[in-house]
Amino acid sequence: MSSSHQTHPENISPYDALGGEERLHEMVERFYDHMDSLSETQSIRDMHAKSLKVSREKLFLFLSGWLGGPDLYIEKYGHPMLRRRHMPFSIGHKESQQWLLCMKKAMDDMSIDGDLRTTLDRSFHQTAVHMHNT
Repeated sequence: MSSSHQTHPENISPYDALGGEERLHEMVERFYDHMDSLSETQSIRDMHAKSLKVSREKLFLFLSGWLGGPDLYIEKYGHPMLRRRHMPFSIGHKESQQWLLCMKKAMDDMSIDGDLRTTLDRSFHQTAVHMHNT
């Protein structure tokens, strides 16, 4: 980390504050592990393929750019168009809360707290609500 980042931590992207690629992979893995194992998230689990391999990859690629890291999703698939890509699925308050529960548990597992946690909680909540289509 350069001294300018130490002096001005507000200039660090959430991606870098999280710890970069390895930590983002860990967060995505934990997120889907929770989705796959929690009975209270069965509704959103059922929206996914039996194997979560592709979902894990796509969420990692998307979050990389969304959090200020490399734009991996855009490089591979083009613009994310989140709402359009999620339109085939019925997403309301219940589904967004289940999604947020998985993300909360993933961040809890990783002891993500402080300003980074506040930023991520707010951003994930706004995005989850934006996905509502029912």
